[in-house]
Amino acid sequence: MVAGQPWRNRWWRPGGGTVQDLAVAAEDTTLHGKRPTISSLHGVVAAAHPLAAQAGARILGNGGNAFDAAAATAAALNVVEPYMSGLAGLGYAACYVAAEGRVRTLNFVNPIPRRFPVERFTQREELARGALSVGTPGNLAGWCEMVRVHGRKALPEIFAPAIALARDGYPLIEFNVEETRGTAPELRRHTALFDTWARTYTDGTGRVEPGFILRQPDLAGTLEALAAEGPGHLYGGALGRAVVAHLQAAGGCLTIEDLEAARPVWGEPLCVTYRGLRLHTLAPPCEGFQYLLTLRLLEDADLARLERNGVEHLDLVWRAIRLAAGARIAHNHPSSETLAWLLGDAHVGQLRARLHDGQPVEGPTEQWTPGAPPAASPAAAAMAEQHTTSFSIADRDGNVVCVTQSLGSPFGSGVVVPGTGMCLNNFLYWADVNPHSPNRSKPGGVLPVCMAPSIGLREDGKPALALGTPGSYGILQTQVQALVQHLDFGLPLQDAIEAPRARLMDGRAVHPESRIDEKTQAALRQRGHAVSPLPAWHMRVGGMQAIAIDAATGAMTGACDPRRDGYVATA
Repeated sequence: MVAGQPWRNRWWRPGGGTVQDLAVAAEDTTLHGKRPTISSLHGVVAAAHPLAAQAGARILGNGGNAFDAAAATAAALNVVEPYMSGLAGLGYAACYVAAEGRVRTLNFVNPIPRRFPVERFTQREELARGALSVGTPGNLAGWCEMVRVHGRKALPEIFAPAIALARDGYPLIEFNVEETRGTAPELRRHTALFDTWARTYTDGTGRVEPGFILRQPDLAGTLEALAAEGPGHLYGGALGRAVVAHLQAAGGCLTIEDLEAARPVWGEPLCVTYRGLRLHTLAPPCEGFQYLLTLRLLEDADLARLERNGVEHLDLVWRAIRLAAGARIAHNHPSSETLAWLLGDAHVGQLRARLHDGQPVEGPTEQWTPGAPPAASPAAAAMAEQHTTSFSIADRDGNVVCVTQSLGSPFGSGVVVPGTGMCLNNFLYWADVNPHSPNRSKPGGVLPVCMAPSIGLREDGKPALALGTPGSYGILQTQVQALVQHLDFGLPLQDAIEAPRARLMDGRAVHPESRIDEKTQAALRQRGHAVSPLPAWHMRVGGMQAIAIDAATGAMTGACDPRRDGYVATA
């Protein structure tokens, strides 16, 4: 069958019937240009690159579980999405542990380096690139901790797919090319960074074409050493000493003591109920509570009766997002008491009154800003948006893992440690260095991060949904918009991810994908939204990977975002 076309007159239906009957009967089951539904009873991996999804599915097929597959997928993403995440990045995981019948969370965002000279900076743009932007790596520790506590496989087997991809190489596909080309001109201005970066990812030219074979032998060697020696090779061992020496020679602040102190932290999830689904993500310092607060604000709104993607639907959702963002920024790292108040009925009731009062809502969506903030343009936010990856995995035993992890900006700090193939993060760009901010970061302090990997449980306590997305502060917006499409309007998960979305910026700025009707956009401007559309499909509104689990059959169905190179693979 050709995708998007009904079956034609090549087959008879058993028992008779005309060719016309068959064509008409098939109309309701054809793809009509959409992706096929990919489901399995044995395990599903939804990741941001086909080769990474296949790496995780290979581990599942060889007897590993979702935790093993998560580490394999993450390591493979280090190779095939080197601009998005890697072992020297940071991240979070939400995990449903079937043997324990509960959701656990894992925080592998380490504290800010203890020698970080925050007093030298007044705005975050000063930390966009270079050695001083590097936070303490956490991803490797997180991957290994999931395997240590809940996995079945050893690191040599888990890292084998990534090692092979790094050594043998792989052809660059569309998004690989776009990200590498997009980063090269900016990094070329950083002469201390560019040559090593260009040798590692472009054979020294600074430019790539579709089909270019990217081989990373240094990274293959690093992964082999980590597989043999374990995470201690980085966190205090020879690899860690090499990283620190390189950074300190370039003026960085990371120390071997920071690496030795790195510890992934298991925790209890934060959760709210929305449309009968119990949605879990990480508690602070993770900033995912904004996402849950937005859902609380929308819980009493009968969105299903509204026109999908119409004025009333979008106005409500955008207003709720902006109100919740304001609460998150005002209470950026809340105590447990403050958090309970933020998500509690009294505060939610106050915000709901504002949600429905019809007056324009204006305020920040990123970090704390004094006074009335300007409306940021899409171009101004570009570097901050293109930096993160998220993947979801479910296995035949009932385990579910959702991971969101990042290098910060594209290729992180731009620092590639010679001889290791490691590209280091720039997560101190996400520190708040504004000297007037109530949330100003402190050396050795926590680093709140805007990610929200999430798992939804049904009323019987069994998992129904895993979803996460990249997108900087837009993560906390994208997941709400997709969930509304899925839970309120009843769209299948793939269709919900493909539905048009918007990215809200400081002030009143909203950047919707242009598939939203122009008359609807105009009406939303009349309601006070400063609407400036993006192209029809745009990665600034995220790149979600998700899995839905059928309550009756146990079938696991993956969904991936066409805005990036998302792909679903099955065991």
